[in-house]
Amino acid sequence: MQIPLQIVAHGLELGEVERDAIRAHAEKLETFFPRVLGCRVTVSAPNRWPQAGAISYLVRIDLTVPGEALIIECQPNVDLLDATQDAFHVAGRRLQDYATQLSPTSPPEAHVRPGRARVSKLLAAEGYGFLETEDDREIYFHRNSVLQDAFDRLEVGTEVHFAEEEGDKGPQASSVSIAGGHRAKEKEKRT
Repeated sequence: MQIPLQIVAHGLELGEVERDAIRAHAEKLETFFPRVLGCRVTVSAPNRWPQAGAISYLVRIDLTVPGEALIIECQPNVDLLDATQDAFHVAGRRLQDYATQLSPTSPPEAHVRPGRARVSKLLAAEGYGFLETEDDREIYFHRNSVLQDAFDRLEVGTEVHFAEEEGDKGPQASSVSIAGGHRAKEKEKRT
């Protein structure tokens, strides 16, 4: 990696065992795609208060690869090492998919253009919303999937680009970015 590995902990202290596990998993990422530019791993305990139930850990991995940022965030897990392993497993698959898209020998359909959609529902307080795609499908997205911390700039009707992936409960959007600052509402007003 050109940029050194960054490990960030929010709301908890990471021991050397956990940090070593993260480092070991991060080193393996380059076996899936040797041109990983950077990796930032954020570990948090979103429900760290005793009255919220058992503490669960959330591991987010932000990978920088040529021309793109890959964001991986799995479901929280009560075991930190399992949460770490799950997140890096998904990161490895995402890097393999990315490498396949770049490969000149891959079939043309592997070079997928980012999807285009508009925000159809936005539950800002809960940190998620839904996109309506050009083929009238509804796709879930989370605050953490929105690039450049632009979630708070979204509103119903905002046009976005996104990458689609299969989530635990069906299709979901990742790498959501505002499409050139244009909004569907503004287009409708012009016509």
